[in-house]
Amino acid sequence: MSTPQFGRARSAEAKRAREDAILAAASRLALEHGVREVTVTAIADEVGMHKSAMLRYFETREEIFLRLAAGGWRDWAAEVRDRLGALPACADAAAPQWPHAARSIAGVLAQSLTARPLFCDLLAHTPLNLERNVSHDAVRTFKLRAIAEVAETGAAIAAVTPLAAGQARSVVTTATAMAGALWQMAAPGTGLRAFYETDPELAHSVVEVEPRLTDILTALLTGYAAQPHSGGDA
Repeated sequence: MSTPQFGRARSAEAKRAREDAILAAASRLALEHGVREVTVTAIADEVGMHKSAMLRYFETREEIFLRLAAGGWRDWAAEVRDRLGALPACADAAAPQWPHAARSIAGVLAQSLTARPLFCDLLAHTPLNLERNVSHDAVRTFKLRAIAEVAETGAAIAAVTPLAAGQARSVVTTATAMAGALWQMAAPGTGLRAFYETDPELAHSVVEVEPRLTDILTALLTGYAAQPHSGGDA
């Protein structure tokens, strides 16, 4: 066990430094072992604090990971909006360039998600358990962050596609939900993944997340664009 490095925080800056250290430790451990395997004790050892001291800053492990999930939403959505803003707009589903544009947008979403393995892992665990052992205030803070990022990223998609605002938001929520589910199915870096890859009869169980997600989102974008809408929030 590591020797504790921190005393009690006496100022707002010191408290933020402790919280940042805890979040960084949890992130390192989750990237190495997966979110489900990381315990409060392991995080405390990694950061160099007693468990009881660490729980002054976060009430539960779920609160720690929910905070990381909120940061993941913020960082991922900002990257996606920047990348979408660099794409040429195609507001006509009948235009010859639309199929290519749809796949390009789907590719941006899929690639940006798979490039963030911790975020993909957190996306799966958030509705399963991270929202279940925290205060309502913590859930509300997280939900407001996620809702805002979905809305802004949806608006960025609507700006370069024929989709209505509501359709574009649905693309974002589908992308993140499917990324979390497919990431768990793919089991990257685990013994289960290696088992799938070495057993020919289980070859269909090997999931390549980025191309699978790109295909799903391309189909969704194309299908939404083919639906008539009034231009409102359909």
